[in-house]
Amino acid sequence: MDITGNGPIALAEQRLHWAEGRQRVLAQNIANADTPGYRAQDVRPFAQVLANTASPPLSVTQPAHLASAGGVLRPHADRTTQERTPDGNTVSLDQQALRMADTNGDHELAMTLHRKYLALFRTALGRTS
Repeated sequence: MDITGNGPIALAEQRLHWAEGRQRVLAQNIANADTPGYRAQDVRPFAQVLANTASPPLSVTQPAHLASAGGVLRPHADRTTQERTPDGNTVSLDQQALRMADTNGDHELAMTLHRKYLALFRTALGRTS
């Protein structure tokens, strides 16, 4: 098992990075809950992000080629939002709070796995603290 690139620690770190990015986007949604015309945003689910990291990145080999669109945590309009206020705002505070709680659970899970895996390494190396 490769602990530096493709192992459980790297996977936990990817999940932590995703959770951090999603929390940032959700916090921005909550901060703009009263902004007229603001559309709620979200990031792609972690499973999709993980599926796309398995393929190698595209290269621009000719000047006429299009460059990639950006990072995997680029926010996009949340199309699952069904509520819209008269001023055009699509942020539902209840929905955002639920998503924040789910993302917090994802973060806690990744942190727990990270800690447990490192504890196994310490045990294997004969270190108890």
